[in-house]
Amino acid sequence: MDGSRQSRVCVVLPAYNAAQTLAATIARIPEGSVDHMILVDDASTDDTIEMAAELGIETIRHPENRGYGGNQKTCYAAALETDCDVIVMLHPDNQYHPGLIPYLVGFIEEGVVDVTFGCRILRRKDVLAGGMPWIKYLANRLLTIIENVAFGYNLPEYHTGYRAFHRRVLEAVPFERCSDDFVFDQQIVAQIRAADFRIGSVPVPTHYADDSSSISFGRSSWYAAGTMGVVARYLAWRAGWRSQELLRGISPDVR
Repeated sequence: MDGSRQSRVCVVLPAYNAAQTLAATIARIPEGSVDHMILVDDASTDDTIEMAAELGIETIRHPENRGYGGNQKTCYAAALETDCDVIVMLHPDNQYHPGLIPYLVGFIEEGVVDVTFGCRILRRKDVLAGGMPWIKYLANRLLTIIENVAFGYNLPEYHTGYRAFHRRVLEAVPFERCSDDFVFDQQIVAQIRAADFRIGSVPVPTHYADDSSSISFGRSSWYAAGTMGVVARYLAWRAGWRSQELLRGISPDVR
């Protein structure tokens, strides 16, 4: 463990067919920045499990594909079984820069925020040069504006898979109620906001490669519609409709 750190850090890797990129992702994690790693394999059809074993990573395998949100649920439940203070979600497709883990962790460790997002949106030309499709960039910008207004945050991006949580956040919010699909990412944000935790951001470079994970235009459209549904449910909760399953029982008192 890095002597400059006081917090123990667990990295969780939600994996699906990541055999070709896993080793490169792990190699970029700064030495001494992580105490524990857990890979959850979502019924991959390639050699992800074998590659993880070669790298000495603790692995959990879903016998059937549960989806991106379902994978995260297993990741976080397993991480909470460790004694780590901060849990970092890192995609094993090498899309996000693992070298920035200490920065995501640092703001949490210093008590500045409870959650950090690695946000790719800095300058439009950099994002597009990094390979983000125009349609996804525009959708990202529009949804982020709407979510900032609804949630009362001021984040540059909500639609990132690079996230770090203090364990007390994952212990407090009922993330198991969230979707097993991609909209999980926005549902847990609504839960975090309802519990009045603080979210901050760290800039990260954009990198879309042929082997980076992505979703189709059709699924992206469903994701956008699902995100708007999350916003609507959060606003209804704020207006006093507290019986919704996603946010039921959440208040700042759960912290």
